[in-house]
Amino acid sequence: MNKEQLPSGQPSRKKGGGFLPAFCSTAGTLMLLAVIGASLAVTAPRFLGYGVYEVVSASMEPEIPVHSVIYVKETPPEEIAAGDIIAFESGDSIITHRVVKNHVVEGTFTTKGDANAREDMQDVPYPSLTGKVVRHYPLIGGMMTLYTSKIGKAYVICFAACGAMFNILAGRIRARRRNG
Repeated sequence: MNKEQLPSGQPSRKKGGGFLPAFCSTAGTLMLLAVIGASLAVTAPRFLGYGVYEVVSASMEPEIPVHSVIYVKETPPEEIAAGDIIAFESGDSIITHRVVKNHVVEGTFTTKGDANAREDMQDVPYPSLTGKVVRHYPLIGGMMTLYTSKIGKAYVICFAACGAMFNILAGRIRARRRNG
């Protein structure tokens, strides 16, 4: 027999290890985890009832910089207080500004961007409210926009495929080393 014997008389089992299969396996696993983590950051909050948006203007700086991602939770308008940051529809856009005053009787909000010198010219009617901003993370919005575009989805699929191929390669190298 060519196999080494352990002191107990059992043949040793080599894993077929080495640097290259370990590197391939680790790199592949990290690539797959990166894809899963990025996917969860975009999709999981939506399943939990949050709206996810990217900030594209500087009106809320420095509190919320451009390219931040914001998580918006649907909130009854009556529960919004002065100082809360809300997201609301304005035409085809979602705007994020701070509430200066909640006019409950009129059913409107007076809002202002932190970086703006004055309050917004028009009050925001309650039906335009998307929700209250509950979390925001700088710079992640740019990644999210790329990730959700057609080319970004193609990149993600290619990145995940490369991770899977690295894991397959590691398994084949180990099998080849074990067998001969």
